[in-house]
Amino acid sequence: MQNAIYLDPTRPTAERVDDLINHMTLEEKVAQMQYGAPAIERLGLPAYNWWNECLHGVGRAGIATVFPQAIGMAASWDVDLIQRVADAIGNEGRAKHHESVRQGIHDIYTGLTFWTPNVNIFRDPRWGRGQETYGEDPYLTARIGVTFVRGLQGSHHRYLKVAACAKHFAVHSGPESERHEFDAVVGERDLRDTYLFAFEALVREGQVEAVMGAYNRTNGEACCASPTLLQKILREEWGFSGHVVSDCWAIADIHANHKLVATPEEAAALAVKAGCDLECGSTYPALVEAVHQNLIDEATLDVALRRLFTTRMRLGMFDPSENVPYAHIPLEVNDSRLHQSLALEMARESMVLLKNDGLILPLDKELKSIGVIGPHADWDEVLWGNYNGTPSKTVTPLEGIRAAVSLATKVTYAQGCGVTSRDTSGFDEAVELALKSDVVVMVLGLSQAVEGEEGQEEGVEKGEKSTGDRIGLDLPGVQEDLLKAIHETGVPIVLVLINGSAISINWADEHVDAILEAWYPGQAGGTAIADILFGDYNPAGRLPVTFYKSLDQLPPFRDYTMTGRTYRYMTDEPLYPFGHGLSYTQFEYSNLEITPEQIGANEIVDIYVDVTNVGSLAGDEVVQLYIRDPQSSVARPLQELKGFTRIILQPGQIQTVHFQLAVSQMSFFENGTHWLEPGKIEVMVGASSADIRLRSEFEIVGEKADVSAERVFFTDVLIE
Repeated sequence: MQNAIYLDPTRPTAERVDDLINHMTLEEKVAQMQYGAPAIERLGLPAYNWWNECLHGVGRAGIATVFPQAIGMAASWDVDLIQRVADAIGNEGRAKHHESVRQGIHDIYTGLTFWTPNVNIFRDPRWGRGQETYGEDPYLTARIGVTFVRGLQGSHHRYLKVAACAKHFAVHSGPESERHEFDAVVGERDLRDTYLFAFEALVREGQVEAVMGAYNRTNGEACCASPTLLQKILREEWGFSGHVVSDCWAIADIHANHKLVATPEEAAALAVKAGCDLECGSTYPALVEAVHQNLIDEATLDVALRRLFTTRMRLGMFDPSENVPYAHIPLEVNDSRLHQSLALEMARESMVLLKNDGLILPLDKELKSIGVIGPHADWDEVLWGNYNGTPSKTVTPLEGIRAAVSLATKVTYAQGCGVTSRDTSGFDEAVELALKSDVVVMVLGLSQAVEGEEGQEEGVEKGEKSTGDRIGLDLPGVQEDLLKAIHETGVPIVLVLINGSAISINWADEHVDAILEAWYPGQAGGTAIADILFGDYNPAGRLPVTFYKSLDQLPPFRDYTMTGRTYRYMTDEPLYPFGHGLSYTQFEYSNLEITPEQIGANEIVDIYVDVTNVGSLAGDEVVQLYIRDPQSSVARPLQELKGFTRIILQPGQIQTVHFQLAVSQMSFFENGTHWLEPGKIEVMVGASSADIRLRSEFEIVGEKADVSAERVFFTDVLIE
């Protein structure tokens, strides 16, 4: 079909897509709705596999640049850097795809449709997949998610660089062991103001090309076959025009586990009619029989196919390569020096200094002896997180420390214990090493064995699977016992944490001199850790999640109401608050100004604050803007993040940060719409949700108003 309309780039996309679909048989149409879409040789249609991953680098496709895990990138609070990272990942994905096509390879993990980002809300630290998210706050999640989508998809007026996908839609955050069968029951306001906020922003602001349905039910409806989620909200209300894909084998759950229908034919028909266009799984072949049984008609399949082939057209798959600018990205961008440098920059910015008593950090590079102890100290794979690529080189914490210190400094190492093992036989060696050291760097934490996806096999010992969710919040195994044993030597300790979620390190907080949260920092993690420990980089990461003291501070895992959860609703004092992070310098806030003091609906309030570096070192500060509505007629968060920016200041330097806050951002969802009420709004500016430096207020005047049509998602930030 050399002269086929669908191959003519001068024709309108809709016309090209209809031409292609009109030439297909029923069986061919159904086959194209599966993630491994086969070739149709008589139509000149090549095979295409829709399944690809790029959570923090192109995943599962050989050598690629491995950036910090998503939760670590979120801890940078640096959207400009995150967009550069996403742009780099998109470039690597494009280059890898075209190399695969040149070699005639159309397998899984070679396509241009990437099932990233994960914008679920990390509502409970027990959830094993929370590491894949941008944390617990809807605003931060949405802001980073939109940025990541834009970086991946590019800015061309016609073509997508790659197609991003917002997942998992919706109300999906554990338990992993029950995800194929549980029903997430959630109220209207929590659903809209917490769980759906980021998805709406990615659709409306980010123009994300795809949305992935979740495994679970939400309020009784299977997410991958939910008329409420997929039709009413996503398409009718938000205007989404891209395609919807199921999570993998979630369609089978509809009949086998959720038991909403009795047969695969009914499950497949239910999903497609609700708006799920593409299946990752093996149930959609039943659509052929479903048509014969009059459970669904062929015209409805055509609707799904139009969306799918429109995406492929937007990716330039049927156009001459000279027409598609992204088709010329060279393979050399993959794992390039530029991207390796970017991975180090991202790792540095992601790390959070939780504690630094006595200013033990930064360490002196001329120390006579440094002991490095712990199961994560010289283990490369633990730094990669999940859904990862394979770096050409990984620097472990031990390697990073050895490379950073003077030639005269002796660096010794002992593992001490395993991540989850109860074996203490390595304690004696570790204690002996500590006694011969001037300072000990202990590298402890979690791993994919104790937090991950249900059934996950990557990042764990061969033949084993991840436990998925965590049972508790403490360090697993005997790691805390090892920490206590080293503490008894009296040698100063710096604790470095490698993990993807909050840990209840109460004992360490009371006894250890300094604590650095490094997350799963990717291929350059060891270098970044050393740069911070020895003062070559001044840390400025901030927590995107609350660190709780214990499970006693959390509601039941299966309770999806937000009451008592996250910094927005909890009344207890946490171990470390959302937004927390220290620096080697100090910052002062002054001159908070709000204008006007009274404002109507659909207007902008200008908030100014001066930030001064009053310390002796240059450093970054993350300026955070929170609001509270104390006069609301309905239950509202205790505080809400509504703006942030990461700035760098030299010693003595002052910068004015200007937040432009849309009043519609104060709205809440009730009875099917977003309402703005008159009353006073408290404004809080500071260095964390708990470290509020300045407070003021403004007043919304007028009548209660429906602001659904005028809603603004993000606060503009200007540096003056």
